[in-house]
Amino acid sequence: MDVTEIEGLVEGLRNGELNEVHVKKEDFLSFRSVLVKQKDFKHFRGIAAQGGHALYHYMDTARS
Repeated sequence: MDVTEIEGLVEGLRNGELNEVHVKKEDFLSFRSVLVKQKDFKHFRGIAAQGGHALYHYMDTARS
């Protein structure tokens, strides 16, 4: 997964085009490096899945 693709997925979550994004184990560090730079980073929730994969959602309220 490249940076452009990741930014597209993040924007899709943010604007509601995507309900969730599945991130494979091998793409996790790349995805997270882009995600933590977002101004609304705390609105994204990642849930660990079996096998080292993650499932991301966008929440209306920021997590604490």
